[in-house]
Amino acid sequence: MRSSGILLHISSLPGRYGIGTLGRYAFEFVDTLKKSRQTYWQILPIGPTGYGDSPYQSYSAFAGNPNLIDMDKLIHEGLIDKDDVDLKTLAEKSFYDYAQLFSYKKIVLIKACKAFLEKDEASRIDRFNDFCSENAFWLDDYALFMTIKTYFNQTMWTLWDDDFRLRDEDTITAFSKAHAAEITQWKFMQFIFFEQYNALKRYANRKGIKIYGDMPIYVSMDSADIWAHPEMFDLDEDRRPIKVAGCPPDPFAPTGQLWGNPLYNWEYLEKNGFDWWVQRVKYSSQLFDLTRIDHFRGFESYYAIPAEDKTAENGEWLKGPAMKLFDAIKEQAGDVALVAEDLGFLTDGVKEMLKAAGYPGMNVLEFAYGGDDSQYLPHNHSKNSVVYIGTHDNDTALGWYRLADDDTKRFMKRYLGLKKITSEKKAVKALIRALYASPADTCIIQMQDVLRLGSDARMNIPSTVGGKNWAWRLEKLPGKKDMKAVRELTQTYFRCSGK
Repeated sequence: MRSSGILLHISSLPGRYGIGTLGRYAFEFVDTLKKSRQTYWQILPIGPTGYGDSPYQSYSAFAGNPNLIDMDKLIHEGLIDKDDVDLKTLAEKSFYDYAQLFSYKKIVLIKACKAFLEKDEASRIDRFNDFCSENAFWLDDYALFMTIKTYFNQTMWTLWDDDFRLRDEDTITAFSKAHAAEITQWKFMQFIFFEQYNALKRYANRKGIKIYGDMPIYVSMDSADIWAHPEMFDLDEDRRPIKVAGCPPDPFAPTGQLWGNPLYNWEYLEKNGFDWWVQRVKYSSQLFDLTRIDHFRGFESYYAIPAEDKTAENGEWLKGPAMKLFDAIKEQAGDVALVAEDLGFLTDGVKEMLKAAGYPGMNVLEFAYGGDDSQYLPHNHSKNSVVYIGTHDNDTALGWYRLADDDTKRFMKRYLGLKKITSEKKAVKALIRALYASPADTCIIQMQDVLRLGSDARMNIPSTVGGKNWAWRLEKLPGKKDMKAVRELTQTYFRCSGK
């Protein structure tokens, strides 16, 4: 069935608390999607962000981001007071300050935890205990990890004292007893996050809106996953990465992309039935109705860069698990709804793996208009795919068009049937129409493109850290007028959901 949706991360919602949250505006945005006949709300990874603020570099592959917890709900539940929330500190802005948010919200959430335990409401305490028990497979390590990280003043775990870094059993046991209250606080933050998230997802599903989530292929070096399970990763005896992830040089990145994530020990994972990956995919299928797996081609072969290198120029391609992993996932997790992010240079092996797996791939229109018969041109799209103008890593449609060279613009105008001389507004409008007209079963448009925003509103510039990356947000939700064209195009190209 043909469908469409909008890409807008939760953090990019408007609101009073410095960052988009799981509160009022998230529910109102679901209503906006419903009215405009959409099927999907696509979001970015929801894990707690670490260095560089990227949701693709999280402290946990399973945890939720406490920054997204809604303060108004905590006030309503009597866990904090209005006076606990300094709206001057968390001023409403077009961009947000992660460092300020982390330190401020943590203080408020710790107070909420103390109030929660003091209120001692049996039914909710039982729900908290059940949550901790059901999620112990990741929650225990994560809460301990964050408590130790706080003890070491947020230092990366590879720099902790050896007895903590190497998880000396006596040291960890003594620390856990001495810091039991702090560990409980980190568990409480996760309990509240997922209570709020699940309430939002239930509301969206009742409205006919599906949540389309995102799973990074790699996990951050500074994560509870690697600290607790070093055997699953390509580390030396001292638990330092041997080789790290990235992409080779190309015209867009002459020295390549050095992501720095540790690589998997696929031999070990295979011997253990890929249990961790199966568990991760199962978990994701509970959180999301559809999950995009980032850098899908890395399962067939992955680019390995010596850990000591400063660029990605000297990497090598190594073989991944390919269909052995996805056969295990299908056998143990069933037919999970996944999308393969298969962008970039694709070998025959990658194409064969994608075909065998059966998952939809991706098309990006900003990659289409180079002058050749590109796979990304709409007439080449397969039905079993998801099409975008651009993703969170690309410029907005308007920003892309403004920066495109003359040859690209000429080809695009000829392909889309535009006059040689046309306004930016008409060019972007034609690009958006091509998105909805694509043969691809699903199309997704960034909210920035719905609003015709320029490069200042892009979400991320790959291979850069800091600045305004990951920090863009709406000052107000889109109105009926903003969404009129979305609804009309959705109806015109038979992508409607609901009535």
